[in-house]
Amino acid sequence: MNALRSRALLVLASAALLTLPAVHAQTPAAQPAPAAAAAAPATAAPAARLSIRDIYERASAAGYRDLREIEFEHGRYKVKGYDAQGARVKVYFNATTGAIEDGRRRD
Repeated sequence: MNALRSRALLVLASAALLTLPAVHAQTPAAQPAPAAAAAAPATAAPAARLSIRDIYERASAAGYRDLREIEFEHGRYKVKGYDAQGARVKVYFNATTGAIEDGRRRD
């Protein structure tokens, strides 16, 4: 009787092993992500900020001269220099776009 029970378990185990590939084949395969979704990370990475050289060139192109100081602070660049009329100025540039955000004349 023990031999019969062992043989029945062996047959059941063999049958179970034979059906595993069939069950696995029926499960849907993982679909690859679309190219646009794969390219974009789950969380948006912060945009790269411009270099000090880029900010210098933008400030010069905007008419500021004798630029004395360019430093990154609070997410933007602070530029100290002189405007076209010769007045001392402090101008703030957006670190990613290079756009002028704020400016003050310093007398």
